[in-house]
Amino acid sequence: MQISPKYNPKETEDKWYAYWMKKNYFHSEPNDKIPYTIVIPPPNVTGVLHMGHMLNNTIQDVIIRRARMKGFNACWVPGTDHASIATEAKVVAKLREEGIQKADLSREDFLKHAWEWKDKHGGIILEQLKKLGASCDWERTKFTMDEDMYQSVIQVFVDLYNKGLIYRGVRMVNWDPKALTALSDEEVIYKEVNSKLYYLKYFIEGSNDSITIATTRPETILGDTAVCVHPEDERYAYLKGKRVMVPLINRSVPVIFDEYVDREFGTGCLKITPAHDINDYNLGLKYKLESIDIFNDNGTLNEKAQLYTGEDRFIVRKKISKELDEKGHLAKIEEYINKVGYSERTDEVIEPKLSLQWFMRMSEMAKPALDVVMNDEVKFHPVKFKNTYRHWMENVKDWCISRQLWWGQRIPAWYLPNREIVVAMNAEDALNLAQHRFPDQHYTLTDLRQDEDVLDTWFSSWLWPISVFDGIRHPGNEDIKYYYPTQDLITAPEILFFWVARMIMAGLEYRKEIPFKNVYLTGIVRDKLGRKMSKSLGNSPDPIQLMEQYGADGVRVGMLLTSPAGNDLPFDESLCEQGRNFNNKIWNALRLLKGWEIDTQIPQPDYAKIAIEWFEAKLNETFINIEDHYDKYRLSDALMTTYKLIWDDFCSWYLEMIKPVYQMPIDAVTFEKTIAIFEKLMKILHPFMPFITEEIWHLLRDRNEDENLMVTEMLKPETFNPLILTKFNTALDVIIAIRTLRKEKNILNKESISLFIRKNNDEKPDTTFDTIVAKLCNIDKIEYVNEKIENAQSFIVKTTEFYVPLLLEINVEEEFAKLKTELEYTFKFLNSVKAKLSNERFVNSAPAQVVDLERKKQSDAEQKIIVIEEQICKLGV
Repeated sequence: MQISPKYNPKETEDKWYAYWMKKNYFHSEPNDKIPYTIVIPPPNVTGVLHMGHMLNNTIQDVIIRRARMKGFNACWVPGTDHASIATEAKVVAKLREEGIQKADLSREDFLKHAWEWKDKHGGIILEQLKKLGASCDWERTKFTMDEDMYQSVIQVFVDLYNKGLIYRGVRMVNWDPKALTALSDEEVIYKEVNSKLYYLKYFIEGSNDSITIATTRPETILGDTAVCVHPEDERYAYLKGKRVMVPLINRSVPVIFDEYVDREFGTGCLKITPAHDINDYNLGLKYKLESIDIFNDNGTLNEKAQLYTGEDRFIVRKKISKELDEKGHLAKIEEYINKVGYSERTDEVIEPKLSLQWFMRMSEMAKPALDVVMNDEVKFHPVKFKNTYRHWMENVKDWCISRQLWWGQRIPAWYLPNREIVVAMNAEDALNLAQHRFPDQHYTLTDLRQDEDVLDTWFSSWLWPISVFDGIRHPGNEDIKYYYPTQDLITAPEILFFWVARMIMAGLEYRKEIPFKNVYLTGIVRDKLGRKMSKSLGNSPDPIQLMEQYGADGVRVGMLLTSPAGNDLPFDESLCEQGRNFNNKIWNALRLLKGWEIDTQIPQPDYAKIAIEWFEAKLNETFINIEDHYDKYRLSDALMTTYKLIWDDFCSWYLEMIKPVYQMPIDAVTFEKTIAIFEKLMKILHPFMPFITEEIWHLLRDRNEDENLMVTEMLKPETFNPLILTKFNTALDVIIAIRTLRKEKNILNKESISLFIRKNNDEKPDTTFDTIVAKLCNIDKIEYVNEKIENAQSFIVKTTEFYVPLLLEINVEEEFAKLKTELEYTFKFLNSVKAKLSNERFVNSAPAQVVDLERKKQSDAEQKIIVIEEQICKLGV
């Protein structure tokens, strides 16, 4: 069989992905197998593949491929999110480039443009995931605005409204002046910024005296309706019953007294602007203060501000501070560091704003959703995020679910001429409801006006594990009963509350069951400087280019080598290079093996028998560890353990052990056993590196059409003899010591040597690995002796002395220095072990086998010291 000298990732990836798709291996239907379901965190329909997607979807693919090989009916559901704010912004920008303003379009015309944009750009990221090797069930691809998904969202809104969990009211909301919509608390990112603290003079009404207040937002004084001080602050006791004048506009406002005020902040006097600060809003309700909204939706000042009408809030800040100074109202300005809220979608500074919005009550749903996490019915990996989750769930606020947009699920509420509201699945149902409630009004469809707003994108995403199987509209259908609950959710900690918590709530509400059993929380992909990768910083490589350069398998390995659950990934492109090198290492191992001539007539050598016995034990021991890593969601550790098994144990040691002499054939038994071992390794590696493993699987031996690695059964752990692994470790030390000796003494590897081993006692020596030591070290004779060998170089492994006779004269000083260094090291090691064993807490609390191991180390070290001291004595120094 002719095997290419170089591995070609692109050719291999294109070939096998197309083949898997043709064989329909990714598709799942309910059957009599146990299901293993993962639903993809739907990326924004606006998105293209970035490094975070690469990490998240590589992890999902590893898990689902392993599940498929372990005999589960594996189903990985892909899809995209309509991303109302981001998508509408993209469409508005596109229309603007074409000279079209959104305001000039009807809702229906705008949505036509939005769907055209989605149809053109919406599938890009899913096609890119195919390049990665994602084995999603593409026939099940969902989009949160699909008709069935849309109707599921509307049905849930109607249901929760009827249960009293959704209501409409005026509240202080987070307003995004760029997207022109309200946001939920979870969509606000707080950043620490360098601000200024303005100290402003408010004159007491009817007096030339003034008080000074401190604020970071001088432009909002135009909406002030009170000044507040602490009732126990003696500095301001004289202000009881007084009023002060708001600078520039001379509005008379009361001085109120409330314990809310922090006497240590600024001057201890607080300006109250109920329309533009949540805490001021609450004080306004408490003291029945007037609320003056001075901002337009786009962040400019309106006529209620009286000054600077139509100008942007930040421009006004600069202008008003100058005017305040000129008119004697500015006492001083200090530099100040504070946290400011930004829109998660547009990065615009949030404006607290009183607004009539739709809200969902969260406290009732939060408690059961908290309980299932705290009792580990839903397990978090890593567990540290349970405390974060608990803190949020115990302090949950009502969710603002309405958005002032057109792209999304339109709120199913209709307003009647009598100012009543009806909520229903559609206009016809709303009319029936209105006619039933108000029979004397004789309403028709033209009397009903539907709410203009759409629902928060997360209000569709929170139903995702249910709605992808149509479990809202048809709760008894075969798919939802079979695939739900799903097994694993792989996502980022930053959407723990946006998405994870809400999905748990929805699952418990609509299925009376958790939506997933495990939540694997990935870290953030960062560059070498520790910065989060982003387009704006220019520090994020293009994943497609990375895959073209290093191959998909190489990039998958690079992403996972340093990505423990919950911890950030310090990404370096050299990791992908390491992944590519791993590809090449495996490929060269295949070429080496398939390049050997096979002779069916020659017997199997002893060294090959013991090498096979050792490696099969090593493989089984390692595979058990790998399975344990998987079970504990330590995928990075599972990969590294697999990597070392193949690179170190198989390529570097096993193949060297069995390799026939140059230009000589290999026996058939060893060759066949090695092919079988290679197959097992490819099974273990396949979830991590699906393309090269499938290619090698088919090059190892002839296969029939359905005998493909992707759907082959995974290994099962087998019993093994751990003693042979212990013996090999000793043999390994001997081999390394001999190779070091050759290097130090400039003895070429082609020159054979003899090895004498001094027996420790009268017991029969263990010769298990002698043939392998002889083969790998080019030793023509191994002999066990009772006495020291003269004129020989020596070394010690554990408590055994080894001698290599040389024609060279031994340099006594060099040998003494070497032995002295080794003696000093062994004494230090012995002392560290003794210190540990003298610690009663360690001896009493550590497992018995751990304590026994330390005692064995002490005994070995003591024996080794005796041997080294004897050698030094015999040198006569």
